[in-house]
Amino acid sequence: MALLHELLSLDLSETTEKIIAEYIWIGGSGMDIRSKARTLPRPVSDHRELPKWNYDGSSTDQAPGDDSEVILYPQEIFRDPFRKGKNILVMCDAYTPAGEPIPTNKRFNAEKIFSHPDVVAEEPWYGIEQEYTLLQKDIHWPLGWPIGGYPAPQGPYYCGVGADKAFGRDIVNAHYKACLYAGINISGINGEVMPGQWEFQVGPAVGISAGDQLWVARYILERIAEIAGVVVSFDPKPIQGNWNGAGAHTNYSTKSMRNNGGLDVIKKAIEKLKLRHKEHISAYGEGNERRLTGQHETANIDAFSWGVANRGASVRVGRETEKAGKGYFEDRRPASNMDPYVVTSMIAETTILRKSS
Repeated sequence: MALLHELLSLDLSETTEKIIAEYIWIGGSGMDIRSKARTLPRPVSDHRELPKWNYDGSSTDQAPGDDSEVILYPQEIFRDPFRKGKNILVMCDAYTPAGEPIPTNKRFNAEKIFSHPDVVAEEPWYGIEQEYTLLQKDIHWPLGWPIGGYPAPQGPYYCGVGADKAFGRDIVNAHYKACLYAGINISGINGEVMPGQWEFQVGPAVGISAGDQLWVARYILERIAEIAGVVVSFDPKPIQGNWNGAGAHTNYSTKSMRNNGGLDVIKKAIEKLKLRHKEHISAYGEGNERRLTGQHETANIDAFSWGVANRGASVRVGRETEKAGKGYFEDRRPASNMDPYVVTSMIAETTILRKSS
């Protein structure tokens, strides 16, 4: 093991200009993250310098066996916290050989929305609160929970400290630092209400960058948990009963909302979201009906609501936003397994590009 650690720590820059690029993409389920590495002859700082690549889509449920080639288009570069040096992580999206986006490529349509002149002018900012649950690998039961049993009821675990309250903190802190190293604008972490459940926040990030950063942050989390022998679950309700689910609350503001008089713009945006509630819910994550019950800090999935400082509403406006008369709001409906490209672009489309009626 000592030799393995030594080899993994080798600094290639001492002997060669070559670097390793880890190409990352989203698999056929829409939530499984795939990646593979290639050697590049020299360091790269712009994704447009990177070559396209391909993979076997029949092995990821994204192409038939008799026409299995799927093409990867590099879209964003991050520093690689696992190989360090000048090695990179490359967030990609996927296309047919003819250049058409495959069905699981949600980035393509999101980019069209974020490049619309009206959306560009509003500079949409996002802060995404990604909740997740750490599971014991062999039994898929939350980390720190007794095998086949349950811990004490919720209450002491949220932002808790102590061996009987916080489970997996080393994984969480390693992820935090790795994201900062990678260049992700991760803004914080905290223990969540259900034991074994945690949250990290990405943002503020502008437009399509919010999706890129969240997906790579998920990738880094999966890799660190892999090393630790722990499973990451993004299920919105991993444990039934009197336990909190897992969401991906999405904080949002536009330039008009951040300027004086922005509270009125926020209220109009919320009314637009209300009109498209069912459409948004259908795109906000699989299994979300198990989470949005009206209990455990959620609104009921069938009824849109909003309020100031109300964590039981579909949309929450903060006290500081109300006091300042400008700022942001939080869409609390997205599930932990949502696609950030879909959610962020849909919010922008609804609030900026759609008419009020």
